[in-house]
Order: sequence, then C-alpha cells, then structure tokens
Amino acid sequence: MKNLISIVEIPTTDFTRAVAFYQSILNISIEEIDMDGTQMGVLPNEEGTVNVVLVKGADYTPTTSGTVVYLNTGDDLQPTLDKIEPNGGSILVPKTEISPEMGFFAMFTDTEGNKLGLHSLK
Repeated sequence: MKNLISIVEIPTTDFTRAVAFYQSILNISIEEIDMDGTQMGVLPNEEGTVNVVLVKGADYTPTTSGTVVYLNTGDDLQPTLDKIEPNGGSILVPKTEISPEMGFFAMFTDTEGNKLGLHSLK
C-alpha cells in the first residue's frame, strides 16, 4: 500500500469558479467530467499518489470546519500563496515554519468557502 488515502474531494458551489481558482493558483489543467449529474474536476497527479477532485453535487457542501487538506506546492509555497487573494481566496495563516525538518505551511479559504492548507519544505 503506497498511500493510506486514495481520493480527496473538495466540494464546490460554483464549479466553474472553483476550477478557474485552482488552475490559476496551482498553474495546472483540471480535467472536467460529469458522473451521473455530479460535476468533477480531477487535478493532475502521479501514479500511485492521492487523487484530488473538485466536486459539485447534491451531497457536497463547502466548509471551514472539517478535515483540512494540505496541498503540496513543491519547493516553496509562497508563489502559490501569493496567488490566493488575487484569484478570490483569503489567506487565514501566512507562511509559517513548522520545524526545520517538516518545512512550512499556510492556510487559506478558497472561492467556495473551504479551508485548505499549503505545504512546502522551504
């Protein structure tokens, strides 16, 4: 077993807005699919890693009070963090060191009202 977690779903209320937000801040392309009336946006990933999916459907509600997902931003989270507010999100916690061994984190809310984190080693 490579990962204990296999899929993370991030709920959306405005699917198009959420796709644009994540494509802009992460500099990625998101594959959009429809699964029986549920809109899904699949973020790119490497084989054997966690799948992250933006979802709009009847049973999905954005929240700031649930499990927090931290996105891996590569070497330094600051360039991604700098894109949060210009693209409609809000910064909750600025770049903060966890420890020299564990690196840095930051927290934000996306355009949908979800609380997420960023993580990097530098």
